[in-house]
Amino acid sequence: MSSNVNARAALAAASLWVATPVLAQAPTPPGAEAAAQPQITRPPALVQPVEAVYPPEALAQGLTASVRLIITIAEDGSVSDVQPTEPAGHGFDEAALAAVRQFRFSPAEVDGVPTPVQVEYVYHFTLTAKAPAESAATEQPKAVLTGQLISRGSRSRVAGATVRCGDDADAAEAVSDADGRFTLEVPPGECAVRVVASGYQLYQTKETLKENETTEVNFYLAPAGSAFETVVRSDRPKKEVVRRTVTREEAQKTPGTFGDPIRVLQTLPGVARAPFISGDLLVRGSNPGQTATLMDGVRIPNLFHLLGGPSVVNAEFIDSLDFFPGGYGSQYGRAVGGVVDVTTRKGAADTVHGSVKVDLLDAGFFLEAPITDGISVAASARRSYIDTILPAVLPKDEGTTLSIVPVYWDYQLRLDFGAPRGSTPEPGAARSTGYVMAFGSDDKLRLVTGGEESSADIELNTHTRFHRVKGDWTYRKGNFSSVFTPYVGVDYFDISFGNYIEDDTIYSLGAREVMALDVSSLLTVRTGLDVYFDHVKIDVQAPSVGGAEYVPFPGSDPVSELIYEKRTINGFDGALFAEADLKLGPVTVTPGVRGNFQKVGGTRNFLLDPRLWVRYGFSERTAFKGSLGLYSQPADTFQFVFAPYGNPLLGYQRAFQSSLGVEQRISDVWNVDVTGFFNRRFENVVSPGDVRPSDNGSFVQDRFVNMGIGKAYGVELMVKKERASATDKWYGWLSYTLSHAEDGRAGLKPRAENPLGDDGLPGVGEETYGPSPWDQTHILTLVANYVLGNGWELGGRFRLTTGRPVTPLVHPHDIYNSDSNSYSPSYGRYLSGRASSFHQLDVRVEKGWRFDNWTLALYLDVQNLYNAENVEFVFNDYRYRKEMEIPGIPILPVLGVKGSF
Repeated sequence: MSSNVNARAALAAASLWVATPVLAQAPTPPGAEAAAQPQITRPPALVQPVEAVYPPEALAQGLTASVRLIITIAEDGSVSDVQPTEPAGHGFDEAALAAVRQFRFSPAEVDGVPTPVQVEYVYHFTLTAKAPAESAATEQPKAVLTGQLISRGSRSRVAGATVRCGDDADAAEAVSDADGRFTLEVPPGECAVRVVASGYQLYQTKETLKENETTEVNFYLAPAGSAFETVVRSDRPKKEVVRRTVTREEAQKTPGTFGDPIRVLQTLPGVARAPFISGDLLVRGSNPGQTATLMDGVRIPNLFHLLGGPSVVNAEFIDSLDFFPGGYGSQYGRAVGGVVDVTTRKGAADTVHGSVKVDLLDAGFFLEAPITDGISVAASARRSYIDTILPAVLPKDEGTTLSIVPVYWDYQLRLDFGAPRGSTPEPGAARSTGYVMAFGSDDKLRLVTGGEESSADIELNTHTRFHRVKGDWTYRKGNFSSVFTPYVGVDYFDISFGNYIEDDTIYSLGAREVMALDVSSLLTVRTGLDVYFDHVKIDVQAPSVGGAEYVPFPGSDPVSELIYEKRTINGFDGALFAEADLKLGPVTVTPGVRGNFQKVGGTRNFLLDPRLWVRYGFSERTAFKGSLGLYSQPADTFQFVFAPYGNPLLGYQRAFQSSLGVEQRISDVWNVDVTGFFNRRFENVVSPGDVRPSDNGSFVQDRFVNMGIGKAYGVELMVKKERASATDKWYGWLSYTLSHAEDGRAGLKPRAENPLGDDGLPGVGEETYGPSPWDQTHILTLVANYVLGNGWELGGRFRLTTGRPVTPLVHPHDIYNSDSNSYSPSYGRYLSGRASSFHQLDVRVEKGWRFDNWTLALYLDVQNLYNAENVEFVFNDYRYRKEMEIPGIPILPVLGVKGSF
């Protein structure tokens, strides 16, 4: 260093990026959360910088540094918090923090509304030499460097990055626009290019620039994380006691999920392990079908393909996954368990992107592209082929091996429209955005064999499929917002089992309207309408009810008369809801109410569901939370058909839910969440129904009745470790649930034989509880991923759950039925035993390669690494003397490849 070096902070080179801002904890309309993702419409701008004091020790040694910071900018543009992400040492961190805390910004706007945001910021400390004085009249020669900044591998445009020639404090610089373009005017000669961008590694190169000429370049910036890391967004503002939001990256890399983000639900607290191949969601002691599964706010009949297959949504189409195990706000309804809301993402606005994934189970593609300013499109499709591959590896002898395999496909298509990208509405002006989306799924089961087609009399016919078309229109002006969501759909359910054949078709039409108004900084109110109409067509061939069989001759099976029914029935379910966020210092109170109205045939049901949510911010790192409320779920429309196939007098199913918990942020990367819950279900639909007189004086037994009861209580623990920076190598979480669930029946025991022993449920003349068949006392999951470097990543998932209650088989004697020439079983007390505990270790290894315009990933996902024999089924011999335990899937390695551009 020469003696004339002038040391000062290069404040002009300290770049502010808002390419990946994240929402801070501020209220937003929940309906808008489900229907449309928030968008930055005006990034914050630095209007009042403060120059940092250069650390004397570092100045004496001629040291320079770049301090990377996370800045939280309040609604008024002040800096409410600032944290370093990568320590620089030598006093640079302290100096940068002291200066940045005094910064002032123009407020950021999300969808036209001032909102707190977090931005990543780099403060550069440089040493510069004084330039010799030159005559002002002398005109300096100029050269122009222009080009585009592109994310290496994905070809996404990098906005908000700073491009400079050299590290000089006085060097010219440019900031890339929304398309990643920049233009830099500099002296001719050699330019030591430096590109600094949030979430990307420092890019350096050299360009030789000629006088009075323009040099055009493309710079490919490498992301700061692993080869396929995506930006991890913070949780959106919570309006529920527990909402677990899973990012696409951590979900796709969770071992045992085969890269399927929705399968990560199986690792979260409050979710019991579903029976093998069922794909059911069992949340906080609820029964199957009591948890609502939504896609972009629209209910879908099933979240997973048949036989526990992948989710019905392509992984690349998922923007986020919100899971509410309970205590959710009044905007959600039609469920007495939990809620899962899968949000898809809009198409890219910069250029064409896509991916292709192929593994041993299925293959699929994803494609997104801009059409013009403000309009983009995204599409995906997937098809399984295990039914084609499996016969090639099965034994070739005819009839030696028969396997049931799923055959499935799904699709998604979304068109987004709105204001041109990068445009900012005038203050007070209205802003409208929206999209139209079509999606669907098809599932059926197929019998396959390794030999010639079997001539055995075996039939299998299970076929389900659904289609949805959804619109979305979001309108914002000032502090008011409105989100309107209409949709139509059709579901098909076809099943054949022996003499029973049923073909059902459900046509549905619905709409949601959510309006929100920020009255003040202390009060936000929301109200809305949620309506649903369905038209159900039922075509059934079935044996007649019990007691109508006849025996052709001794030793033959009894034969039932076949009946044929074709029915149509219409159902309507509507709701009005309202809630408000009231801030009283550190306390936020959210009262709400949902009014439900159902009409099916001549039956009309009306109920009010009041709900309350409270959160107390004890400190910046500690918060207490609690909720209580009533929840309702209408019976399915087809259950209202006439007896004995239904009950036209059914009412709403009910539940009381309550919870109390605490959130504790131990450090910047460690978070702990503990929640206790108590839920009581009542008036649930169970079968068989009661015996009641009919209009003609005879008696009939309904198939369903609102006599089901249940209760569940327990504690959920979630300990999560996040990655602090690109140099932090590992992340993961531990989830544990301690719970107890019971089911029962209120009222008299129905007039029907109980095949599960005299001590089985229900009781006589009183509310009688017993173990729920879905109860699991202990549910433990440990997930950990480690970034090895050079594109390698290793992860593991370990699961341990208590076995479900089972009814044991007893053998005091054989029961022989001479008419049918068959044996009958003798069972012990209802659900008095338990199946064996389940435990399994899954491992995933992935290697990624990043090229300029595309990326390639090769992965091996191994389920059940140590080949644990977990009992999934129990079969008996023909005399019911022996029980044979059938294990689930053995060690299953799945090799796959994925290319993205």
